Amino acid sequence: MKINRGRLPLWLKVKPPLGENYRRVKSLLAELNLHTVCQEANCPNIGTCFEEKTAAFLILGKICTRGCSFCNVERKIPLPLDLLEPVHIAKAVKKLGLKYAVITSVTRDDLEDGGADQFAQIIRKVKEFCPGCTVEVLIPDFKGELDCLKIVLHERPAVLNHNLETIKRLYPVVRQGADYKRSLTLLKNSNEYDKSILTKSGIILGMGEKWGEIIGLMQDLRDVYCDLLTIGQYLSPSDKHLKVEKYYSPEEFNELKVIGENMGFKKVESGPLVRSSYHAKTLFKSLKAIV
Repeated sequence: MKINRGRLPLWLKVKPPLGENYRRVKSLLAELNLHTVCQEANCPNIGTCFEEKTAAFLILGKICTRGCSFCNVERKIPLPLDLLEPVHIAKAVKKLGLKYAVITSVTRDDLEDGGADQFAQIIRKVKEFCPGCTVEVLIPDFKGELDCLKIVLHERPAVLNHNLETIKRLYPVVRQGADYKRSLTLLKNSNEYDKSILTKSGIILGMGEKWGEIIGLMQDLRDVYCDLLTIGQYLSPSDKHLKVEKYYSPEEFNELKVIGENMGFKKVESGPLVRSSYHAKTLFKSLKAIV
């Protein structure tokens, strides 16, 4: 189904964020000078997640060094690292009483380690301040540097997430500066380093891919033993971004969930409003309940 931007199907319409917890989380983030991918990427689930007192913390600043054509995160010369960020993140996790924290970042190709050490420090601080909190990290590709990946994995996050985002054919248009094989190799390397750390990836649909290419991408992820997968609908942030080529129906997302779990993914979260960190705690807990 091809629909002009602005005329969304009913299943993609969400209520505006108005709840008390939403306001409290937003206020706390501002107080500690923290960013979330929920805010920077204009995520449609921000009201739901903030109301449930969950957020995907965005570290390494809010300016990205790459130029993905689907993404709303600002792109220009980034600012220096905030050395107090690890403590501020840990304080926010503690004040919110989180049992599950998602830490993600912009891509910082200007940094020698791509920000890997900052990820590591934050994982350590969150565990120090909140010993019972589970940590998931959603990392950039670190330009394929294995040593950078090992810095993060050494701190043993429960989940190592790296999004493939789209099919290989669309990478030159959608993910400038990224490499499909490099991203798959990162997930493979994580599994080889420590199989007890779950690997996870996410894709967004509607940018011009074909059904068979989606299935092929899913199989590529299984070939590197990716454990968890999220599948959602691409929503163009503005007329300056990549346009939406197709809106997939809830039934199509359900079909992909079944196909993925039959392929061997431990869990697949698939739906029009699903994002890589949406209901991350629920996905992790449901998996743990199974195993």
